[in-house]
Amino acid sequence: MAAMSGNTLGLLFAVTTFGESHGPAIGCVVDGCPPGMELSEADIQPDLDRRRPGTSRHVTQRREPDQVEILSGVYEGRTTGTPIALLIRNQDQRSKDYASILDTFRPGHADYAYWRKYGLRDPRGGGRSSARLTAPLVAAGAVARKWLREHHGTVVRGCMQQVGEVAIDFRSWDDVGENAFFAPNHDVVPRLEAYMDALRKAGDSCGARVYVEATNVPAGWGEPLYDRLDADIAHAMMGLNAVKGVEIGAGFASVTQKGSEHGDELTPEGFASNHAGGVLGGISSGQPVTVSIALKPTSSIRLPRRSVDRAGNPVTVETLGRHDPCVGIRATPIAEALLAIVLMDHALRHRAQCSDVHLGVAPVPGRIVSDDPSRG
Repeated sequence: MAAMSGNTLGLLFAVTTFGESHGPAIGCVVDGCPPGMELSEADIQPDLDRRRPGTSRHVTQRREPDQVEILSGVYEGRTTGTPIALLIRNQDQRSKDYASILDTFRPGHADYAYWRKYGLRDPRGGGRSSARLTAPLVAAGAVARKWLREHHGTVVRGCMQQVGEVAIDFRSWDDVGENAFFAPNHDVVPRLEAYMDALRKAGDSCGARVYVEATNVPAGWGEPLYDRLDADIAHAMMGLNAVKGVEIGAGFASVTQKGSEHGDELTPEGFASNHAGGVLGGISSGQPVTVSIALKPTSSIRLPRRSVDRAGNPVTVETLGRHDPCVGIRATPIAEALLAIVLMDHALRHRAQCSDVHLGVAPVPGRIVSDDPSRG
């Protein structure tokens, strides 16, 4: 069970993060990684490079190299089974940008809620509520992804489905790594760039929709009733800054589907569709696990907004500093990491309880109906 303070994700594969946006460093402790896996900073750094700030003009221009250091849990290049401590030093803080909001609160931000809960808060970059704290999660996710890939062939990948009002038609996974938006369609990139340039010039922000999936997930992972695989995925995704909605499989489209359409028929060749998103009764079916998340517009914007100070007096807030006009642009690697962490945790939980389960008949295999996530 996670600690009361809510900084730990997972049960057997447990990730505890620490640090603040403008502190000396951020990091995490990964507990429960099995021993014997080859692991070095080179296994982790590529995922951090995909997430880090300053990679294009469309995201915050904070310049952080996000170089990860492994402090423990690895000996002679292999995991030892003991806690893996990962450290990322902050190098480009500009705390003076936040002096004006020390006594007031940004609308839509965690400022007010943190103050009411703790009685004080770190206003520099949002402190603990900053998206900066997603970097250690991505580092931990890289550890989980490697173990899942080596032991089960599981592959976790994601892409952008929508930025503000601009929907993105899926074309190819090959396009995702070729642009700053993680868009699976290179043709839409000029439109996205123009949209973001206009948004930044206006001093405003927008939301986004991100899709993430895991293929080659064995059937049987998950628990009834309250530790369901899909429930834990939703729990993890809602822990990502700015996420206001999570869909598994067809999600809210299920409302208008008939049972004859939504129920995924089984055939000797596999499932005929994947509206369930790879999870039945809280347990993986062998199908790809598919998730979509909705991220709200960035709260820190230049436009003047009404607020109050700590005494309750009316004030106007204009947020300075370096901010992502759309936090969703860098969310894809983070969503991938969260899905990998949850799957890793459930892989170990399944192994602990059900490793002796062997079916006498060949199970119905999972089937990838299409590379296009919009087709279920």
